[in-house]
Amino acid sequence: MHIYIGVDDTDSIGSRGTGFRCRQMGSELTLAGHGKVLGITRHQLFFHPSIPYTSQNSSNCLEVETPDMKKLWDFCKQFLHREAIDGSDVGLCVVESGQIEPVIENWGIRAKKEILTQDEAKQLARSNGVLLEGLTGTFDGIIGALAAVGLRKSGNDGRFIWQPGKQLRDLTGSMTIEQLLNKTQIDGVLTKEGKLLTDNEMIDLTDWVRAVLINKKTYILAEQNLKKSGNDWKTADKTYIKELSS
Repeated sequence: MHIYIGVDDTDSIGSRGTGFRCRQMGSELTLAGHGKVLGITRHQLFFHPSIPYTSQNSSNCLEVETPDMKKLWDFCKQFLHREAIDGSDVGLCVVESGQIEPVIENWGIRAKKEILTQDEAKQLARSNGVLLEGLTGTFDGIIGALAAVGLRKSGNDGRFIWQPGKQLRDLTGSMTIEQLLNKTQIDGVLTKEGKLLTDNEMIDLTDWVRAVLINKKTYILAEQNLKKSGNDWKTADKTYIKELSS
């Protein structure tokens, strides 16, 4: 089964963030034989004074192939109860990809620009057969957890914080697009103008390489390299990537 796992608010000020916990959970569920993690994405939600958050108000989604969703659900609950920091408001959402209706995708879009409620999240989950539960604190994390699966399914939001194979954050130097594709799980390299770079073109990798979701595909973004000694292209600026994936 192809499953999405939404997680929100596992942390508190000074602790490791939810992204770290999701990578940890993905590693442990794989070792325990509960599934194969295909990717983990970060999704930015609404900033507003009335919405409590630790630092950035983002939630995360794990994409997993699993033989048993019930065992996966139980494992995730146990892991988050064990690892959640005191004072956090953990929410967990687990749903089969095919069950994510457009109304849930729209919930994710709304969560980026509106103040939403737990009651509406619970009702939406019940009416669409989605497993959704608050595990600690006020349970407010269910709002972001449900938003994460909706945004991930939409295929047009967020950036990857983990993918199988060689991690993008570990890559350095220069290489051809073909070499980059062979080392990673990305679908291609796009320029800011939307041009797909060809296999033989060269790209310089900066110190913050991240992939983003565009039209249900995974891309690294590139911009012209203005250094005379460099290649024609380099990976896009960190600020630009954050703005595009927020």
